[in-house]
Amino acid sequence: MTEILHRKSLKKRLRRETYFKRFCLSTIIFALCFLLFFAVDITSRALPAFHQHYVHFDVTLDPNLLDPLGDSSAESLQQGDYNALVKQTLRNAFPEVTNRGDKRKLYKIISINSPYVLADYLQKYPEKLGETINFAFPLDDEFDLALKYDLNTEGKDGISRNVSDTQIIWLTKLRDNGQIENRLNFAFLSNNDSRESETAGILGALIGSFWLLLITLILSVPLGVLAAIYLSEFAPENKFTDFIEVNINNLAAVPSIVFGLLGLAIFLNFFGLPRSTPFVGGLVLSLMSMPTIIIVTRTALKSVPQSIREAALGLGASRMQMIFHHVLPVCFPSILTGSIIAMAQALGETAPLLMIGMVAFIINTPSNPLEFASALPVQIFIWADTPELGFVARSAAAILVLLVFLITFNLLAIILRQKLSRKL
Repeated sequence: MTEILHRKSLKKRLRRETYFKRFCLSTIIFALCFLLFFAVDITSRALPAFHQHYVHFDVTLDPNLLDPLGDSSAESLQQGDYNALVKQTLRNAFPEVTNRGDKRKLYKIISINSPYVLADYLQKYPEKLGETINFAFPLDDEFDLALKYDLNTEGKDGISRNVSDTQIIWLTKLRDNGQIENRLNFAFLSNNDSRESETAGILGALIGSFWLLLITLILSVPLGVLAAIYLSEFAPENKFTDFIEVNINNLAAVPSIVFGLLGLAIFLNFFGLPRSTPFVGGLVLSLMSMPTIIIVTRTALKSVPQSIREAALGLGASRMQMIFHHVLPVCFPSILTGSIIAMAQALGETAPLLMIGMVAFIINTPSNPLEFASALPVQIFIWADTPELGFVARSAAAILVLLVFLITFNLLAIILRQKLSRKL
């Protein structure tokens, strides 16, 4: 009888274990499906941003319009009336368009930045002045998306469009004539931000994020590691150190926007540091990342067996030598992994940067941390708040770029941990 009860109890426990395993496996499958859905959705929305339509026209670089001083100098070419030349080129391509209202619609086919694109070309190749060249102008975002989504006057995802039937006819004529070319949009990575989505890029935001991470890395990692070493190896155990430890743990859980308010109050209002600069952003992100680095470093130091410390001290090493020659090399992989993850977290922060003014529209690439700049998460925030479909695609593409960097950081942390870890 007792044996039968034991068998029933064993079967019941095994059945519960099987159910539990299936439940755990189902949660993993659900999480993977959700991540796959998220990746497919973001990628499908981002794909239009990685290619761009251009329209080719034969353009005569008229010296009367482009060289007002008549000496072909850089100063003279900068003063040229490129806007008039672009409009003249469009009128020559569509001589049947004579109505003033239709002409305004015709001019909207290509990007409003086309005169600047043509000016940059002539500045680079001044010897082309006076020649007739085949030049590719970027299409305006409305017409570019009309080709990508095969839309006429309908909208997509509830976003209204401003493409008339007449403009669609002109666009179809250009496509049938073979004048429209679909290229990979390398300008998305090489251009700065712009009011026009067809020429907007993330280069300035990428450089701004680089300066932010550099400042954060220089400040938070050394200070965080040294603070953790002092608290773990040198600080006496009393109420004051217990108070510090509790507050460090609390700071690690504080919302990031609080650090932004702190940076606004101290760095900008009190010290008067320049607003919208990576230097101030790096200071704020350093304050946010330092508690995490301290906690990770202290945990890594506590994981080192006490026998290593005692052996080093027994052989005559000082406490400094014991720490830097024996303890730190053992826990260095864990400290490095925690620091990289903290940097990855800082890379994706937006709220603290918004509080210190890095939400401004910046069209220049920052050459140092003290110049005005944006950051990649802030650039995504700005574009996502814009209702134009072109910026919706570019915000999704910027999210993909940010995810690539975050995944790279995490893979780097895993690889370095495996390479540098030691068996005790």
